[in-house]
Amino acid sequence: MRLRRTARDFFVLKHSGFYDTLLENLQIARVIVSCIAGNVCVLFTANGAYMRGLRVFATADCIVSNTPGDNAHALQQIEIVLKGCIAPSTRLRFSVPSK
Repeated sequence: MRLRRTARDFFVLKHSGFYDTLLENLQIARVIVSCIAGNVCVLFTANGAYMRGLRVFATADCIVSNTPGDNAHALQQIEIVLKGCIAPSTRLRFSVPSK
């Protein structure tokens, strides 16, 4: 299942979504992480988000690592250590904040 982008979404294609980007200036409250190298790029980006006080959501079906064990460990770290929400991409739902 592909994630559907809206006009309000930002995509950052980097090892870390926070190094040398404007994400910190956008007043965002949550990030959705997905990509290859789940046990490296995704995990480190999720950690950067957590350290900056953002809520982390990881799309379990859109993250892959070299081995299934590495991937499971990365998702477990995101869920337990970083207090992230792990769910298939089809189950992520967000409401639009009221003004």
